[in-house]
Amino acid sequence: MTRINDVFGALQAGGGKALIPYITAGDPHPQQTVGLMHALVAGGADIIELGVPFSDPMADGPTIQLACERALMHNTSLWNCVEMVAEFRRTNTTTPVVLMGYLNPIEARGLDAFAAYAKQAGVDGVLIVDVAIEEAPEIAPRLRAQGLDCIFLVAPTSSGTRIESIAREASGYLYYVSLKGVTGAATLDVDSVAAKLDEIRAHTKIPVAVGFGIRDAASAAAVSRIADGVVVGSALVSQIEKHQNEAQKLPEILTRMLAEMRAAIDSTHA
Repeated sequence: MTRINDVFGALQAGGGKALIPYITAGDPHPQQTVGLMHALVAGGADIIELGVPFSDPMADGPTIQLACERALMHNTSLWNCVEMVAEFRRTNTTTPVVLMGYLNPIEARGLDAFAAYAKQAGVDGVLIVDVAIEEAPEIAPRLRAQGLDCIFLVAPTSSGTRIESIAREASGYLYYVSLKGVTGAATLDVDSVAAKLDEIRAHTKIPVAVGFGIRDAASAAAVSRIADGVVVGSALVSQIEKHQNEAQKLPEILTRMLAEMRAAIDSTHA
């Protein structure tokens, strides 16, 4: 059992749903990231997705692209991200942390070296955005060998056969991308998401979290009615951009925003 499995098991036993916020490590400054992670926990985060900044974040819209640029201006590296998790673990040993990013920085360091260092630091899972399922048999077993969950994306266009292949390689949870496009784009269609989740669940018992298009408490609550978890990223990163020069206020701003989503989700399942 991993921390991620423990979280979903406890939530399912109590009828709750996971709230999974995303922020980019190093944004607006590397010295603030750990404090912002703790602020997310204070706001009700069950799992944290910590983005590894990359120079070509092709799956991400302008909001997260700019966050990566801000982080890279401070030379935030993959190893820095792992070290941030280690610092977070000094005072929080229970909240799972998933590193979310792209393959290139991991390959540059070496997959096995990365996996070992990440596990030692207290990372629980890895989501590599640009790893196709065809590549997974070469990567996922080496991550799992270190006790890291391998989280994969499922798209609105994924066929039943492809979903089945993804589910075979995945652990922890599946991340369903609710929109065709990049992060922060378009408007969420809850009915179409619900239909796709039914199809996904026909192929797997792994929890399914839904991200892309969660903008506020209302959309978080709506998605929580049909998903096992709700991922919110661009809405939080937008606040970081807006208040990037207000270091003292930023943790409180994120805590308050996430707490509103937490309350909406919990009231839906009370």
